[in-house]
Amino acid sequence: MATHSAEETIEPAEGVVSSVSYKDPDAPKLFADSLHRTGFGVIRDHPIPQPMVEGIYKEWLDFFQDDAKHKYAFTRETQDGFFSPEISETAKGHTKRDLKEFYHLYTWGRYPAEVSDAARRYFDLAFDFATELLGWIEDNTPAEVKAKFSRPLPQMLSGPQHTLLRVLRYPPLTGDEDPEALRAAAHEDINLITLLPASNERGLQLINSNGQWTDVPSDFGSLIINVGDMLQEASGGYYRSTTHRVVNPTGDGARRSRVSLPFFLQPDPDVVLSERYTAGSYLDERLRELRHK
Repeated sequence: MATHSAEETIEPAEGVVSSVSYKDPDAPKLFADSLHRTGFGVIRDHPIPQPMVEGIYKEWLDFFQDDAKHKYAFTRETQDGFFSPEISETAKGHTKRDLKEFYHLYTWGRYPAEVSDAARRYFDLAFDFATELLGWIEDNTPAEVKAKFSRPLPQMLSGPQHTLLRVLRYPPLTGDEDPEALRAAAHEDINLITLLPASNERGLQLINSNGQWTDVPSDFGSLIINVGDMLQEASGGYYRSTTHRVVNPTGDGARRSRVSLPFFLQPDPDVVLSERYTAGSYLDERLRELRHK
């Protein structure tokens, strides 16, 4: 069995992305520092059970392979429910739709009867943990940067009602895809921070300081956390929203689905991020860019 030191490093976006044990007394400082330097951080030994994550992957993969998913087709008014590949996202600055389908879960939204309540339970755990991480960031941000925040980071959320859990499936490739289309084209996230358990398949990449794409490690049991545009905006760029993508696999991997559970921690719409944006106005702008509105 491999052993781990309190802090490890992985390939950088800029500098070195830290992989930190949740049990390390210095974890909050090390994590916040990694977000500042790279826009990314990895946490091991966290309180979200890996068997729960793997169970969600399995049952939702079955759901995506069943026609029942079409009963929950998304609506533009609510933005919850099932998004088919035909109406999937087109990343900002790109013209080809991503090769994916997904389901948007909100605390108030529709929930498929065909799956267990595991994703709901995961949502609650992820929200509590993400809120704790916001406290880590708040406590380890320089005073001159914190002065830019219109309210302390954990208080930017009155509850989970605006936060989104996306259950995401990248279908097997058929060979007929547009050669310029990717499972997820290069993009940045819009929210404060994103929590992402390791997927069942590799493919996540981030761009390093030399402008080169590099793989993000996907060992089960770790959580990848990245800065979103809203935290970048609120911090005046102290925390950087790093560009990332999911590339198309080759070989045997091309014949397998990839399942992912990005959890987008979203502040209340009236939160002032900067002189330019509230959280609500920034989100509306991004949804239009993604062609969801």
